[in-house]
Amino acid sequence: MVRRDEQLHISVPKPFRCPISMDVMRSPVSLSTGVTYDRSSIQHWLDSGHDTCPATMQILHSKDFVPNLNLRRLINLWAQSHGPFSPASSPTLSDHQLRGLVQYLAAENEKFNQNLFDSLSKMVNFAKSKEDNRRFLANFNGFISAVVGVLNREGVEIEVLELVIRLLDLISSQNGVVEQLQQLIIKANRNCLSSIQLVLQSGGLSSKTESARVLDSIAMDADSKRLIAEKDGLLTVLNRLLNSETDQTLHGVVFSCLDSLSVTRSTKSELVRFGLVQIITETLSSRDVSASLAEKALKLLSKIATCAEGRSEISEEARCVAAVTERLMKGSMAATEAGVAVLWSVCCMLGDKRARECVRRSNGVAKILLVMQSGYGEGHFMRRMCGDLIKVLSVGLGMGLSYDTMTKHIMPC
Repeated sequence: MVRRDEQLHISVPKPFRCPISMDVMRSPVSLSTGVTYDRSSIQHWLDSGHDTCPATMQILHSKDFVPNLNLRRLINLWAQSHGPFSPASSPTLSDHQLRGLVQYLAAENEKFNQNLFDSLSKMVNFAKSKEDNRRFLANFNGFISAVVGVLNREGVEIEVLELVIRLLDLISSQNGVVEQLQQLIIKANRNCLSSIQLVLQSGGLSSKTESARVLDSIAMDADSKRLIAEKDGLLTVLNRLLNSETDQTLHGVVFSCLDSLSVTRSTKSELVRFGLVQIITETLSSRDVSASLAEKALKLLSKIATCAEGRSEISEEARCVAAVTERLMKGSMAATEAGVAVLWSVCCMLGDKRARECVRRSNGVAKILLVMQSGYGEGHFMRRMCGDLIKVLSVGLGMGLSYDTMTKHIMPC
């Protein structure tokens, strides 16, 4: 029988929820696109370097927003008749209540019922509220294993799996949580990866992002990275997300996850066959891409460039070398270093003449010289890579430069 408990689950009108946090908005504000968000959520989005509307992905010509006073009044009127979920209050969960919920999750074997959904919803709302709540959940005896136990069941409804993933993502930053998740998800309950894969395929946009982030967090060592990468169909699903979705946050999380998983030649080769080099080229060539996403794309490309198939595909993709060269010295030093590693792989290691010419045409020589002068000491691997590049790029140009070629700073596969 479905339990009717107003304190456990209240239906919130969709317009009252922030499109980013999915929580009831405390201070609704509207962007120039007409979409309304909670002030703290959209401010964090803009402060993170985004210049688009999260809901529509339109470029924002102005990052100003205005208070939506009419919506705020309606939310307050609604909240007065639903006391505990007022925007001014936070969800509460006592030790006794949580113990009961944990015992319920551990004992429940059904794939879906309203009580299961409501119990997880209550935990998610509690975890979203504040850091202390997430710490309380993470340290509560039996909590993590009970939640992962739901993930390990076969045939669980997607709505329930999404709540489980959201809950795990919310507490994953707490001390010791990812270690427990790695043990429970990868080493003990192998069906969990199938459930995560299902959410990546069929979940909502935020759930797909959270799933990829959870996978990235538990890929902690060579064994876990290999086991995740070898999960049948998982790499295919992650690659399809890059083709089917346009959200930059999701793309960044997937790039980071694939970067973590790319530890074997077979994994890198498979990603090349999926067309990952072309996807990264499109990302780096776009003017609307954030610096953070470009950095993640370059890091993944530098990993792909350590295998022969990757180097060959990069050299064959006409725009890729130009896009990488263009990004040098335009982002973080980590991004520039990844870009130099890619150019070194195709210009020095592969020895591709077309790539060398492309770097020259893109003013790459001057940029690489600037990188060399960025504080790297003698013997630093980045300085040696730049030296190798300058040597091969100066051939035939009468530059009179001479550097000892040292190629032991990369271990190809």
